[in-house]
Amino acid sequence: MSYQALSSVVVPLSAAPLWCDAREHGLRGDGIANDQPALADLVDRLGEAYAADGRPRVIHCPPGTYSIRDAGTVWRSGVSLVGAGPAATRFVLSNAGNRADPTPLAFWTTVQHGASRERHIADCAFVDFEIDGSGVALTDYSYLAKGLGLQYVVRGVFRNLYIHHTGATGLGCDFLQDTVVDGVVAVGCGRLDNGVQMGGAGIGIGIGGWGAIERCTITNCVTLANGTNGIFLELQKDNWTPPRGYRIVGCHSQANRFGISDWGADGLVVSACTLVDNLEAGFDISANGTAGVAGRGGILSDCVIDRNVRDGVSVGNTPGPYTVRGNRISGNGAYGYHQHDLGRGYPGPAHDIAIDGNDFWDNGLDAIRVDRPMVDLSITGNRIRNNGRRCAPATTGGGESVRYGRRSVTDLAARWPSDGHRGKVLRVGAHFAVVTGNTDSELSLAPLRPDSTTAWNEDVPPPGAAYELPAAPAVRAGITLNAAVDAATVSGNRIRDRDGHTQTHGLWVTDRGECVSCRVEGNDLTGNTVAGLRIDTPPSGGHWPPGHTDPDRRRTHGPPGAG
Repeated sequence: MSYQALSSVVVPLSAAPLWCDAREHGLRGDGIANDQPALADLVDRLGEAYAADGRPRVIHCPPGTYSIRDAGTVWRSGVSLVGAGPAATRFVLSNAGNRADPTPLAFWTTVQHGASRERHIADCAFVDFEIDGSGVALTDYSYLAKGLGLQYVVRGVFRNLYIHHTGATGLGCDFLQDTVVDGVVAVGCGRLDNGVQMGGAGIGIGIGGWGAIERCTITNCVTLANGTNGIFLELQKDNWTPPRGYRIVGCHSQANRFGISDWGADGLVVSACTLVDNLEAGFDISANGTAGVAGRGGILSDCVIDRNVRDGVSVGNTPGPYTVRGNRISGNGAYGYHQHDLGRGYPGPAHDIAIDGNDFWDNGLDAIRVDRPMVDLSITGNRIRNNGRRCAPATTGGGESVRYGRRSVTDLAARWPSDGHRGKVLRVGAHFAVVTGNTDSELSLAPLRPDSTTAWNEDVPPPGAAYELPAAPAVRAGITLNAAVDAATVSGNRIRDRDGHTQTHGLWVTDRGECVSCRVEGNDLTGNTVAGLRIDTPPSGGHWPPGHTDPDRRRTHGPPGAG
């Protein structure tokens, strides 16, 4: 055959190589050339080959900086993208030539491409590379400004990725079946999100598209300073069944708005995670997501939930059940565990919540606070000590002794109790900030948002400006029941203030609390600063220590009107 005839032969798609070196197929990796068109062409070619013969292909990108400009790549089944490791293989996203395009590295979505159960993508892996989204700017926020944004994925693998400073969620993939997310580090993602818009997380997984079961495990991931959540699961439609099958194991979420959020799963397992320094809560169960459906039936176990600016565990508007077991919940600015009404989601009482075998200590207010009706609540076997650290009285100051920084306030004339102002809102005229802790003369302040270098809603106040800090609540109990509770069990808990003199009571039933047919027995309430038990509303039925159902004794365990 002549050379001319050979040159006209078209290699069949099924002969496309199983392993491709990206630089042999048009990608430069020099940080200068736009590699997006060559990547898109190669993905299309290999995707067609997979469709023809069912054999997955791999694109290997050697060390280099691959510039992806002004358009995302529509992904295909059977195509994997593999680098030489984060920092070695870098994909740098930018859209200076098309500010209307959110420019994810790879996407396949319902709205843009018709993704569905029938039109899913399968057998794809994204492994060993970095995505830098800092070069994407948008006139209007778009939840598509992700690092990776794939929907309806089967047998997907996301492993050893470093995704940072994307406009929206870093790894924002939905409806994952038989999929593993492992060793993903997401930092500073959601930088264009105002904190309440869709997405904006380090890792965000939309759920429910496959029905009642979606098999996905998220392991060994790190999420730091992302705009909304470190990791969240979010039911996408309110008429879908909350799916089972999701697990989050061995992850670290720090300095996000929320650490990990369950916004609509059934039976989510969260285990062996560290949830620290988050601005709203370490772990959040609520209906804050798109569908307005809270998680239920989950298990939170063996985690360290520490030094979050407000609550350690925040639970709102779930029907239940849920189990919170074997965790360290400590040093949080407000409550260790807070059951409250967030205004959206299930309107009735939460059923079958179990808070068992946890270690609560050093939280700013009550260790466990119930502000929403509950049925069959179980609080058993917890160790609760030295909470109520927000004990300092109201105070004001100003003048020559006072100086303000971006994340601190110093008053050399002050003599504050250590961490006595933790969790308070500091006000300086129209300026405000939230206190995370204090020494005798210096306040540490939380960042205004996860990626902020300042704590203040406005400019840093001038030296000497007058400030005010509110009073602490008078009653700060180990367990507070401030709503109707029916058929609860509170048993086998050790509740004390060993040496801090800040936790005033062991168990407090407020004048808004109502205990019907509850069993309160076998608790050790000795050693609290004021009293072990305070009952402002007499219980109705059930089993209590002798005498505590007598209305005449309702205020013998604390000062009248305290709280």
